[in-house]
Amino acid sequence: MPAKVINFNDKFTQFSDHWSPRVIAEMNDYQFKLVKVEGEFVWHDHPDTDEVFIVIEGTLKIAFRDKEVTLRTGEMVVIPKGVEHKPMANEQCNIMIIEPRGVVNTGEIGSDLTALNDQWI
Repeated sequence: MPAKVINFNDKFTQFSDHWSPRVIAEMNDYQFKLVKVEGEFVWHDHPDTDEVFIVIEGTLKIAFRDKEVTLRTGEMVVIPKGVEHKPMANEQCNIMIIEPRGVVNTGEIGSDLTALNDQWI
């Protein structure tokens, strides 16, 4: 398969709902997912995998049980497996998440914010 250029801005125009990841590429067993976020997500963890958050545009806060980090455009953080976290954004923030295929966005807790997996754009 030939290499394909993927434009983040173009992909972000193809959906409008928040907290619903869209897959744009795969590498081995990992998926690259774009997500629009606004407001507060739910406390959750991923017991079997780390998770990467990259801010494409905006400001994202991630609360942990003992602290909070703020990510701005061009910044990223790796959340170690099993660490509870709660993402939030006061205004819409566009992010990329990198995680293994099949990871549920709300972990094992289930919520009305649990999104379908493998939603490609």
